[in-house]
Amino acid sequence: MTNIQPPTGTMKTAASTAQPQSPRMTSNKPLGWLMLITGLIGWLASGTLVLEKLEVLKDPGYQTACDINPWISCGQVMQTWQSSVFGFPNMFIGIVAFAVIITTGMALLSGATFAPWYWAGLQGGVTLGFAFVVWLWSQALYSIHILCPFCMIVWAAMIPLFVWITARNLDHGIIKVPARAARIVSESGWIITALLYVAVTATIFFAFLHIFIGTSGF
Repeated sequence: MTNIQPPTGTMKTAASTAQPQSPRMTSNKPLGWLMLITGLIGWLASGTLVLEKLEVLKDPGYQTACDINPWISCGQVMQTWQSSVFGFPNMFIGIVAFAVIITTGMALLSGATFAPWYWAGLQGGVTLGFAFVVWLWSQALYSIHILCPFCMIVWAAMIPLFVWITARNLDHGIIKVPARAARIVSESGWIITALLYVAVTATIFFAFLHIFIGTSGF
């Protein structure tokens, strides 16, 4: 009995044209859920800050919900110039920006697709937003020396949002880089996210180390 083997050239062609599967998180449905969840978290935190800011404007002596001590206080942060960089409270930017993220996430979950120019624009938006958050974080730690819990929630929402939208755009060729580099980033999205969380936690710990030591009795 003779075994029939496919032509060698056919096997090589099939092997050479096989493409590695994209990471699940860069596909529309998982990314849509991520955008919806992080968008809602960021929008609610921004909305809470807006309400608290309005109360502070009405009554300068008002104690916000997160005025815990001299080092953890949304109210004191609101009184700094960094809280209104563009001439109006920063949290209004969050209200609008996170609304766009929520809408995009819901559209992806409903099966919508977007043109490359939309993803490029979204990438520009989240990149600027992430850079702004990094700057605010540095100001809170090294200039103001006060932490705003609701602001920190916004930081926490921005990290996976920025990482995974960037990973998606790398994987889909919106951002032009070598295929291997795009693959490494898209497959390491959660690792990168975790490392950024660790970095933020570490910088907060060391920036306020004197307080931790002073309150621990050492």
